[in-house]
Amino acid sequence: MSKAAAIKPIYVDLPTVAGIVALSATTVQELVRQGQFPGPRQLSGRRVAWLVREVEEWAESRPASNLLPPPNTGAKKPRKQIAA
Repeated sequence: MSKAAAIKPIYVDLPTVAGIVALSATTVQELVRQGQFPGPRQLSGRRVAWLVREVEEWAESRPASNLLPPPNTGAKKPRKQIAA
């Protein structure tokens, strides 16, 4: 038996786009309004989505940062103690 080939999505919705580019949905919408991010495509009367290819091209066009990533200390936030 052959395994079914995984099909890469062509379009993704706003929450998925935000997750792909590690931004909030609000920031993605603001960047679209400013013309700094690809706009969504009209799929039907009330449905829009982003072309994965355009989102990937935008991400690859971003300049490299000279900022170091924040340190990951692995420390967990202390839990609040409940007074008995």
